[in-house]
Amino acid sequence: MDHPRANINPSTELSPAIILNTEEEDLERNSDIAEDMEISTATKELPTSQEGDGVENTAPPPKKSLSFKLAFAGLAASLFVFQVDATCLGIALPTIAGELKGSSLESFWANLAYTLCGLVTQPVWASISNAFGRKPPLYVSMGLFFIGSIVFAIAQNMNTIIVARVLQGLGGGGLDLLAMVILADMTTLEERSKYLGLMAIPSAIGNIMGPVIGALFSTYVTWRWIGWINLPLLGIAIPLVFFFLKLRPVPLDVTLASNLKRLDWIGMALVIIGITIFVIPLSWAGSLFPWASWQTLLPLLLGVAVLVIFVFYEAKPAAPIIPYRIFHSKTGNLTLVGGFIHGIIMVSLLQYLPLLYQAVELESAISSALSLLPTVIISVVVAAVSMLMVPLFGGYVWILRLSWVVLTLGTGLLALFDVGTSSSMRYGLPILWGQGVALLRLNILPMQASVKNVGDTSLAMGQFLAIRLFGGLVGLTISSAIFNNVFSASISNTTIQLTGALAPLKDASNAVNFIDELRSLDVSFTMLDQVLRVYLKCFQTIFYTMTGLGGLGLLTSVFLDEINLKGQDLGNQRFEE
Repeated sequence: MDHPRANINPSTELSPAIILNTEEEDLERNSDIAEDMEISTATKELPTSQEGDGVENTAPPPKKSLSFKLAFAGLAASLFVFQVDATCLGIALPTIAGELKGSSLESFWANLAYTLCGLVTQPVWASISNAFGRKPPLYVSMGLFFIGSIVFAIAQNMNTIIVARVLQGLGGGGLDLLAMVILADMTTLEERSKYLGLMAIPSAIGNIMGPVIGALFSTYVTWRWIGWINLPLLGIAIPLVFFFLKLRPVPLDVTLASNLKRLDWIGMALVIIGITIFVIPLSWAGSLFPWASWQTLLPLLLGVAVLVIFVFYEAKPAAPIIPYRIFHSKTGNLTLVGGFIHGIIMVSLLQYLPLLYQAVELESAISSALSLLPTVIISVVVAAVSMLMVPLFGGYVWILRLSWVVLTLGTGLLALFDVGTSSSMRYGLPILWGQGVALLRLNILPMQASVKNVGDTSLAMGQFLAIRLFGGLVGLTISSAIFNNVFSASISNTTIQLTGALAPLKDASNAVNFIDELRSLDVSFTMLDQVLRVYLKCFQTIFYTMTGLGGLGLLTSVFLDEINLKGQDLGNQRFEE
């Protein structure tokens, strides 16, 4: 192309005005060319066209490197370890307490310590990872879990078991959160559903296989293998993460003291103290102490007061542990509510379904766990496929609504259990419920999409996972209160003579511990049938309650907005090839 001045006769004298105008035209042309180049470059960076922009690009996204895949495998292995331990102890705890001669109170704390420590530390891990980078707290979490597993495996008394569960809970809370946060850093919002689907496979397997693993080890080998089995799994995860997880480092200040000052220490202390004081009385209400007792009400109210102080205080720090800005979105807030309800239903039924098999169908602990295997297998497939279906549905809203319908219907169908239910129904009834639980792992997508600042993704994730875990603890409290109250009322309305072998059932708090004795009771068939139907009514009432909560979850999904998942931004601590 000829230069603009090429047609001008060199001998022609140019006025200053003409020269000035010509130079201005050159500048304008160069500016237009630069703008065109920027637009072209930006267009090439978009893997897919935005709605209504008229731009089409069929270039496939770049393939992930081997380092990325191996790092992803390490994160998946660490998440699997956390999910297994979250659900395996409950079914093995009677065996552990019997061998170590533990009291009911010690068993209570051993079961609670893991979940409670994981819950209170998740927002803390999120804040620390923002200040110091993801990898240092991930290493610390793995180390705590590793040490806690060894302490658990060699424990000689229940106090040591409790200490081990505290260490595992502190580390497990970090593993659960940081695996999700790092995955969000490594992937764009558009491709994240695919990798969340793949990550859901080990998560779902671990979550639902926990009772099976706990029953197998406590029945056929030794409960100590619940601790030992974590070591080879972490032995796979730790090297993969250490050598292949290459994240962009966070810029740190010169001194450690200045880095530590960046953390919201007061906020961390308030949230840990507040949640702990609030959750503990919820966990023992109706079992260790009555609901109306001062031992329950006083710490409950103190916990609420501390959490209220925490909420007001979070407006002050420069880098709050839970900033107000992550609550700006209606969809984000409704997702938190949905996650809370999801946690209630999921954890409650994971705890009480195996007990139903043992108490009503008179199955052994291992048989009750194996009865859930069809649910486990199908749920794993559904959890992975559902994430991959997000682009086909054009987003997540309709899949989430369908998920709540499936969960609500599946939970309601569990009320069809009866004394002497056929094998096909025992295996088949929980399947639909399991699919609803698996599908609702999609809740994590709108939570991430609702965050305006990519740097806040970790804090939003910490909030979401903590809320879901908190829902699980509340669910166990609700289910325990329902079980004890219904059992107490129902057993008194029967003609059963609570004497001899049945004498412990005079106190409803013994009902769960008595389940192991049902298979060997020396009573008449009629009396045994009445006892089993009392247990059945307790479980059915829990199922009805959870079905109602599922309907509430469905209602929250009606008001969700579809947020565009075409974002191409990686996290601040993105993966570096």
